[in-house]
Amino acid sequence: MEELPVPQNIKISNITCDSFKICWDMEAQSKERITHYFIDLNKKENKNSNKFKHKDVPTKLVAKAVPLPMTVRGHWFLSPRTEYTVAVQTASKQTDGDYAVSEWSEIIEFCTAGTSIKSTSITPGEHGHHYDFTMFISVSPVAQEAQENRMLPSVKDNSGSHGSPISGKLEGIFFSCNTEFNTGKPPQDSPYGRLRFEVRADALFNPDTNLYFGDFYCMYTAYHYVILVLAPKGSRGDDFCKQRLPALDIGNNRFLTCNQDDEGGLVFHHAQDVILEVIYTEPVDLALGTVAEISGHQLMSLSTVNAKKDPSCKTCNISVGR
Repeated sequence: MEELPVPQNIKISNITCDSFKICWDMEAQSKERITHYFIDLNKKENKNSNKFKHKDVPTKLVAKAVPLPMTVRGHWFLSPRTEYTVAVQTASKQTDGDYAVSEWSEIIEFCTAGTSIKSTSITPGEHGHHYDFTMFISVSPVAQEAQENRMLPSVKDNSGSHGSPISGKLEGIFFSCNTEFNTGKPPQDSPYGRLRFEVRADALFNPDTNLYFGDFYCMYTAYHYVILVLAPKGSRGDDFCKQRLPALDIGNNRFLTCNQDDEGGLVFHHAQDVILEVIYTEPVDLALGTVAEISGHQLMSLSTVNAKKDPSCKTCNISVGR
């Protein structure tokens, strides 16, 4: 099989505090075979610590092949005034789900800008940066959880932190509100089946809903997962969480917020630097949203079902390295 072209002469432009544009040159050979780009993005001090740089393992950011320059939003990795290294390889999705990839490009360095007016204006709290969103997307397999035109809660599995008060006990429906780092839209791929349920954010998250912090963990990766719980006030799930989980201010926290705009409508923002999994504790009527087939790929290898937390991580384990 003909090798894929290696990106050459990488150029970074339009740098902000949490985004940048990237482009490069490529030889014409096999260009039409490219389906994805893999972008290896690291803080400068960690540029020699990447243990995954070989042809068989996709690294941190995976993007569909789009016309260059491509915008990279700092969904998981970018912080203001921080130096980064970046390298790129081209990839071709195979029929068996694996990728054929090129060699890595040269490594280049750049520094993000300070906090911009735009990102400050949409941050309701003082911590981190947030992106706006309008939809929750079901993480639970729709076909398995839907009965009588409703998605029904099921008991949370044992993924995440050992000894979590919600694992194996709290009943709920898993949703996501994350957006793709290079488009700002809901992900086209899914680890949880070909069908998913999309529902307006205000149907689940509003002033009549309480928000709780559930868990913080990683799975031997550079990025982290945060589990939040949404429970209608006075519900059975709300009573469960009040006794076991820290409550969050829905209008001012670093993960997920709901606020009123100047016209009285609700606006929603999610954190850019973690992957959020949201558990809604009550049944959800399918008439509130739409069920559709994903337009991308089913990535079963990315599923967090019963995934175990990395016990050696110094970020999400309090006792490690302290």
